[in-house]
Amino acid sequence: MSVTVRVPAKVNVQLAVGAPRPDGFHDLANVFLAVGLYDEVTVTPADALRITCSGPDAAQVPLDASNLAARAALALAERHGIAPDVHIHIAKDIPVAGGMAGGSADGAGALLACDALWSTGATRDELLAICAELGSDVPFSLVGGAALGTGRGERLTPIEVGGSFHWVFAVADGGLSTPAVYAEFDRLTADTDVPAPEASPALLDALRTGDPTALAGALSNDLQPAALSLRPSLADTLAAGTAAGALAALVSGSGPTTAFLTADAESARKVAESLLTSGTCRNARTAVSPAPGATVV
Repeated sequence: MSVTVRVPAKVNVQLAVGAPRPDGFHDLANVFLAVGLYDEVTVTPADALRITCSGPDAAQVPLDASNLAARAALALAERHGIAPDVHIHIAKDIPVAGGMAGGSADGAGALLACDALWSTGATRDELLAICAELGSDVPFSLVGGAALGTGRGERLTPIEVGGSFHWVFAVADGGLSTPAVYAEFDRLTADTDVPAPEASPALLDALRTGDPTALAGALSNDLQPAALSLRPSLADTLAAGTAAGALAALVSGSGPTTAFLTADAESARKVAESLLTSGTCRNARTAVSPAPGATVV
């Protein structure tokens, strides 16, 4: 018997970052949209816990206990007194280390798959609590759709979305370390008064009405200057996508993937083609949001 869970990538349409807290984290106003790029996580009974991975950039995925999928299985097993003896296979399609929560998605996917395989009877709240222990983005990977994440991003409030939004994601060569990007944010803002993060009313209204032009005018990412400082070449990718007709462009999360909002599916196709021929990125993928969260298939 095996269980497979499909789990989406995310884009941060707003990432407002506060000053560093005493625990080293930052308070956030993080507006998540799940997008239709997916990893599939399959768990099968085995003699011991092991992880395999296939797909683009699979060689970059850790196959030891540092992988969030392994940590999810261990956490659920410990809570329910179960031996965590499963083979976890990750079929990767979300860019690795790209600011799209691929690792978090795998953690949420493995958690839901193990819960189904083991029939633990865990409540949704229990699963969300484990997700929050695993990482700031993992709860949203479980929930999907659209949500405002506060605290360090793990406390979620669902957001109403009135339509579909079309995106292009330009995948860069290599990754960017999320801790390094936050450290650069702290360096760049060291002598400034960093305001408390708040969700943008204009952005929430644009999501509610399903208006891509209004959403384009409200997109923001406080980590973008830090990501560009560490990887200046991303500015060329952002410029190429904007010149190709995107309504707006921003770094996705901590990067280095860049996200381009377009008016419709045809515009997304044209922007992706232009980005691929621009020489400023390794790959360009189209996707639609919002998308469902982790789902047993």
